[in-house]
Amino acid sequence: MNAIPNFNKEPARVEKTRKEPFPISILSLTVGAFAIGMTEFVIMGILPNVAKDLQVSISTAGQLITMYALGVAVGAPILTILTQRIPQKKLLCLLMVLFILGNGISVFAPNYAVLMVARIITALTHGTFFGVGAVIASNLVKPNRRAGAVSIMMAGLTIANIVGVPLGTFIGQNMGWRASFAAIAVMGVAALIGILIFIPKIKQDKPASVIQQISALANPKLLLFLLIGALGNASLFTVFTYIAPLLMEVTGFAEHSVTWILVLFGCGVTIGNIVGGKLADWKLMPSIVGLYFAVSVILTIFSFTMHSPVAAVITIFFWGLVSFAVMPGLQIRIMSLAQAAPALASTTSHSAGNLGNATGAFIGGWVISHLAITSLPWVGAVLVGLGLVLGIACYVAERKERVA
Repeated sequence: MNAIPNFNKEPARVEKTRKEPFPISILSLTVGAFAIGMTEFVIMGILPNVAKDLQVSISTAGQLITMYALGVAVGAPILTILTQRIPQKKLLCLLMVLFILGNGISVFAPNYAVLMVARIITALTHGTFFGVGAVIASNLVKPNRRAGAVSIMMAGLTIANIVGVPLGTFIGQNMGWRASFAAIAVMGVAALIGILIFIPKIKQDKPASVIQQISALANPKLLLFLLIGALGNASLFTVFTYIAPLLMEVTGFAEHSVTWILVLFGCGVTIGNIVGGKLADWKLMPSIVGLYFAVSVILTIFSFTMHSPVAAVITIFFWGLVSFAVMPGLQIRIMSLAQAAPALASTTSHSAGNLGNATGAFIGGWVISHLAITSLPWVGAVLVGLGLVLGIACYVAERKERVA
């Protein structure tokens, strides 16, 4: 919102950048991403506790997850536009204050309605934080390291699934679900302190008008890449939403084993996020196309390996790796296509991703009801295959434009 960085030139000048330890600067964003990832997913592990304490049904409590996703998808772009004139560092601080407030209200929520409002408040910070954070991270480094910088920030979200969510679930199950949100609020305070101390002030150009920013989003190529990203997420959540019953009913794992398999999946996600950033800095479009191809192949293989415990675990690890390796490059590509509104474009990409998540979960449920749970992997492969076809078409068209 704010800065209008030219992704074809050197990044905007950063005050005192030389004096700031670069890894710590980026890591302060990583901590914020970790806290946001934790608050998004921990509710799934403590849902029965929340439902019992607030005296609502599990399905009613599940709406806390749905409304959070809608808050990210719909609210984040609106908040991004409304706050476009606030300096980026100050905006990040305000977002973390709002995040801490939302989780603080969750701790003391006397009833379901108040908790729902708290979750929506927290959701508003999600997409905008990642949108602005991605712009700041890319401006803190040289052009050939932008995707790597974004991947380091995004690693907080993936690490949250490995460490934060199991920890938050353990706290909630042993100390009460309110303690989980208290722990998340503390993480938010740590992120706020890190941003205040380590993120430098960035000289910003005059922000584009609201009309210019919305017009930037109307770029057909940008909309196409948002669709490509949504298809990738839909593919992921078509399978991942139902991975536990798939592993137990088809592969034959016990319930307690699934937790460790998901931790292994999270390890693959984290590694893939870092590797994907490096690949995107090396060759942006070839890496996006190549990784989408890899996801489609691995999901096709999973259609066969899901019947073998060892083969299934190996496949799931590499599926997590390649599925998230594409995200840093896709984020950078979307930002580069919206020169006048990089933060809004980045935020909108998270909105598109969340819509993809919801669509994938719906498609997966439909597949289980009308086909079979064993059909999930190949349906996921078809969805990401559609994204691959669109990506190849874009890549070929761009190469023709350069030749012409």
